Amino acid sequence: MRILLSCLQSLHKHPIPAYKFWEDYFKKGIEEAGHEWIEVKEVDWAEGLVYSDTKRLQEWRDFTWETTINYIKKQQEIEAIDLFLSYLFPQQINSDAIKHIQSLGIPCVNFFCDNVREFTQIPNEFYCFDLHWVPEFKALKMYQKAKLKYLYAPMPVWIPHHQRSYKHSENYGVSFIGSRDVQREALLAQVLSFVPIEIRGSGWDNTPFSSSISSVSKHQSFWQTGINQCKFISHQGTLAWLRKLKSKSIPRIANDTFTNFVKQQPNADEYTAIIQQSIITLGINRYPSYRYPFSNPDTYSRMRDIEAPMMGACYLTEWTEGLEHLYDLGEEIETYRNVDDLVEKIQYLIKSPDVRQKLRYKGQRRVLSEHTVSQSISKIFRVIT
Repeated sequence: MRILLSCLQSLHKHPIPAYKFWEDYFKKGIEEAGHEWIEVKEVDWAEGLVYSDTKRLQEWRDFTWETTINYIKKQQEIEAIDLFLSYLFPQQINSDAIKHIQSLGIPCVNFFCDNVREFTQIPNEFYCFDLHWVPEFKALKMYQKAKLKYLYAPMPVWIPHHQRSYKHSENYGVSFIGSRDVQREALLAQVLSFVPIEIRGSGWDNTPFSSSISSVSKHQSFWQTGINQCKFISHQGTLAWLRKLKSKSIPRIANDTFTNFVKQQPNADEYTAIIQQSIITLGINRYPSYRYPFSNPDTYSRMRDIEAPMMGACYLTEWTEGLEHLYDLGEEIETYRNVDDLVEKIQYLIKSPDVRQKLRYKGQRRVLSEHTVSQSISKIFRVIT
């Protein structure tokens, strides 16, 4: 099959959270599935996430979609395209362009992995797609309510074959890799009182940060502030707005709480080694959101829940709805539900090398047999053909 791919490929480095790995995971996964990917080399897909200015965003959309459709028409004369597979945010989408692509006989499938965090309902821009690749179990109800066709399939993760081993020497302690946010710091600060954890990621060192949950914003006029507050209430609800106001009085946890546990941020090779060679690789599935009480955060399954077991890690992650559909919990991966549970599981696994080895073997076996990009692509073709 010949797949036209849009997965945040970029021509330049952009000031947005980590995105380059998506291109590698999608492309390598498609190749492993025995399919061919093609791309519009003149288009910078990630650039569409940069603009807050409406005019510049529209200019980007106009150029991007005109260039894409022209490319498709030329390619169709050479060899048929079987699928347009995208990872597009609402602001990047031109519904008319998607319909034009469909009129050329090409089904359009969009992957999106932050439904739970970003949406309370599916955005109108998503309705034009033939199929939605949804990796979050918690998001399925939104797609069902919208009466959209979806495929529940894992996050697209690919690692080289030489890294697909579960027999690793344990050269690191209990490790967490991830950027700092208010929920992660609140959880880890409590755990560090009982067990040491090696922490790696942006924001954990002594870099200055905001003293409250609310991020620091540029100075705005009273009128603009009022407009933004109304938009926030419309999107998130009044209760979330009240929590946002209250959050300004909640102090951030001091940097020195983490000083003795923070390690240098890893490069790509170090990242893999740490995931594989840690006694325990830790996952955290909660996230900051004003839609939920700070003391009772929402959770959803992340990419690490696929990536770490695929690498043969001894993986301990935060329980969230849907994990039981991916793994035999307690046998293939281990989970925790609160601080006490997390501390207890860490202490138990540290003392149980045979259990750690079992989790490495069984977790990797499950993910490589059922949760690869290759299998997800096969499911997509079965649905759309």
